[in-house]
Amino acid sequence: MKDTVVLALPRFLPDAQRIAAFLDADVREYRAGIFRELFSSARRIVALMSMGIVVRGIAPFLRDKWTDPAIVVVTPDFAFAVPLLGGHHGANELAKELAGLGLVPVISTATEATGLDSAEAIAGRTGCDIVNRDSTRAVNAGILDGTTKLYSVPGPAVVIAGPDVSILVHRGEYVIGIGCRRGVTAEEVTLAVRAALAGAGIAQTDVMLFATTARKCSETGLIEGIAAIPANLIFLDDDTINAQTAATPSKAKKIGLVGVAEPCALAVSKHRDLVMKKKVFGKVTIAIAR
Repeated sequence: MKDTVVLALPRFLPDAQRIAAFLDADVREYRAGIFRELFSSARRIVALMSMGIVVRGIAPFLRDKWTDPAIVVVTPDFAFAVPLLGGHHGANELAKELAGLGLVPVISTATEATGLDSAEAIAGRTGCDIVNRDSTRAVNAGILDGTTKLYSVPGPAVVIAGPDVSILVHRGEYVIGIGCRRGVTAEEVTLAVRAALAGAGIAQTDVMLFATTARKCSETGLIEGIAAIPANLIFLDDDTINAQTAATPSKAKKIGLVGVAEPCALAVSKHRDLVMKKKVFGKVTIAIAR
């Protein structure tokens, strides 16, 4: 199935076919329970029906704006395209795309409605993902107020950012949580990463970033090894790590942490889904989440 689906009541299927041909999308006829299926398989949904039907249909399946599909409601008179869900995450762009069919996009997100960027829009345009997603509320509010600044920091560099600073990194589906023994070498780190990725069948280009405990911020071999890949490495504080649930018992409990590799991977992953439990590669421990 294609990642864009046009959903319509039977009487509106001819217009749905027009939209699908324009977007290169699949067409599905509306029926009870169909949103359950689409939420797990579609990235973008165009719903040609009343907004009330869509709201009631999607309500039980809403999780968060980072994982829910982008949904645009097209009014039955084929006049307006209204982003209902995921405005900053594809729905606004989808509505604007539908303007090519003569539909009027109705944008309600504050930044775009006033002709401004959002943190999410900047990330999408630059091919990045936002690591600390909770920051976007403050950052977008600052964009509206004219107080948010945009910086580009070429590496190598260390950036210490507050909770109201959005951190953008290379777009990817996976996060690698990594721990190591003291004195590990850069070569040991890079070899372990390559072995873990090969074993999991994941390309390095699909990795968004690496995460470890802030207690490893002076571990030169770890830092140099990740830099040599090259990739982004972030350090997480104890509270962020301990807010996660580790799947595997860890000796890190001796130092007050629920773990390192697994909770670090989960803490900044998009779906909080551990696809590879921690594995030990010599002096390096690696877990992978998506």
